Amino acid sequence: MLNDVELERYSRHIVLREIGGTGQVKLRTANIAVVGAGGIGCPALQYLAAAGVGRITLFDDDVVSLSNLQRQILFTEADLGQPKADVAATALARLNPGCAVTARPIRLATGNALAELAGHDVILDGTDSFASRLAVADAACALKIPLVSAAIGQFHGQLATWRGWEAGKPCYRCYVGDAFDAEDCDTCAELGVLGAMTGLMGSFAAMEAIRVVTGFGDDTSGKLHLIDGLSPSMRTIKMPKDPGCKTCGIA
Repeated sequence: MLNDVELERYSRHIVLREIGGTGQVKLRTANIAVVGAGGIGCPALQYLAAAGVGRITLFDDDVVSLSNLQRQILFTEADLGQPKADVAATALARLNPGCAVTARPIRLATGNALAELAGHDVILDGTDSFASRLAVADAACALKIPLVSAAIGQFHGQLATWRGWEAGKPCYRCYVGDAFDAEDCDTCAELGVLGAMTGLMGSFAAMEAIRVVTGFGDDTSGKLHLIDGLSPSMRTIKMPKDPGCKTCGIA
């Protein structure tokens, strides 16, 4: 049951037929892992906390730098040099004291992702480390936890929800394969990124995580959304399951 304060605070959710009180209770009892407190992670964290998600675990091993402030809107100049995970957790506590945020200032990798991500209901990945993305994706599939993965470069973004353990549903590796490693990936430091575009993708990712928890609308698993900020335009591609995928395939 929701108390009187929660009924008022989340009233705009509750009046939505697709969410209602039942959906809001699901959010309150949800445990979401957010990987990365960068340009995508910052707005995603804000909207998840504001939405009334009960527990968030935040993974980020970086510290706040001046160049982050163009797009990472949880941070200010007073936070320079401080761990992003800790600063973000403090900011979210101010935003919604009812959301319990656990800061984990570590980088997820093959050796620790399974143990760290176990027990969560949804994983939202917005990290800029490709090696971490693959480790998180593989762990999500092994743990059977829905993965909302968002990425951005310059003026372009992409987002999808992956449930590769299900029949006919692809995983993240069905999309990206095994061809790249961290050294092959371009970074926003080299190519640039529009700050507002990261806000768009982070908000989109938060919406998809809320969709997973509450079940509103259509099932978007396996649908890759591509957003072009230059046009602007958006298109959606239904991704096939790769039978030879080493993570979720049957070959």
